[in-house]
Amino acid sequence: MVENVIYPAYLDASLSRSEGRRVAQSAAVEEPTVDEIAKAVQQVGYDAVIERGKRYSREFDTRGRVLVNNADDATKNDIVQAVAAYVGILRD
Repeated sequence: MVENVIYPAYLDASLSRSEGRRVAQSAAVEEPTVDEIAKAVQQVGYDAVIERGKRYSREFDTRGRVLVNNADDATKNDIVQAVAAYVGILRD
């Protein structure tokens, strides 16, 4: 079983690529939350587990992370790109 981790920094439009953003600036959103990310992961079709007490190593604030379970059929990059698209849709 592959378990992927998605941090809010991966989708944060206020961060640069070197600061941890993994999606294009056009797909990123301002201040994504773990709740939005988990909802988007479920919309994509995977199981999501929120861990609120975790911190991305490049950040000082604890914003949490989302574990993506049962994603054996997709790469991490595919999952992050799809989640970014859904978070953008949820914000509209």
